[in-house]
Amino acid sequence: MRNPELIFLVEEDPDGGFTAKAVGESIFTQAETLQELKQNIKDALLCHFDRKEDIPAFIRLHIVHEETLTYA
Repeated sequence: MRNPELIFLVEEDPDGGFTAKAVGESIFTQAETLQELKQNIKDALLCHFDRKEDIPAFIRLHIVHEETLTYA
């Protein structure tokens, strides 16, 4: 039985581009743009799961944007 959804933590890479790590699964991918990252996630899912039917129906992306604020 497949899980109804899979969550990816998406972060901006300090060297440029984005990384995505699945929560609860050993799936990691990266790309230069968010559009490319979405395609890479789909490709990684096909590689990770043995059967296409096992891939969760919903893929949720939690996009983290880190910003530094100085207080002086």
